[in-house]
Amino acid sequence: MQLTDVVAEAHATHHPISTGAYYEDQRDAAMQRARAFREERIPKFPNWFEWVLRRNPAGSSHLVGDVLTYADLSLFQLVDGLRYAFPKATARALAATPAVEKLHDNVKRRQRVHDYLQSPRRIAFNEDWISFVSRLGPKHTA
Repeated sequence: MQLTDVVAEAHATHHPISTGAYYEDQRDAAMQRARAFREERIPKFPNWFEWVLRRNPAGSSHLVGDVLTYADLSLFQLVDGLRYAFPKATARALAATPAVEKLHDNVKRRQRVHDYLQSPRRIAFNEDWISFVSRLGPKHTA
């Protein structure tokens, strides 16, 4: 499993039929897909990364080795995004995966990451882009 697999599945909760179709035209399917994602998939993702963290010979502070990598930053961003989009399901999953939550918290506390998160460069999670893109039409949603 890769972090990008999780991101793709999360995206598919908004466009389960086609990325070229309006969200509004697939809303019922999106509701079903989001329910399945929350109940079946979200619990599995943190478990997998917990397994990876616990088997890192250098310790469970990083996914690979003993220094911060893009993989750690990506997992941080994934957890942040899942907390935004699916807060209850993500909280339940993270309660069972303390190493994943610890990695997230440790990355967030790093000075340069903290500074970035507080800066205007960081675009807050929002639903505006989804609405904006769906109004543009199918050729812009792929």
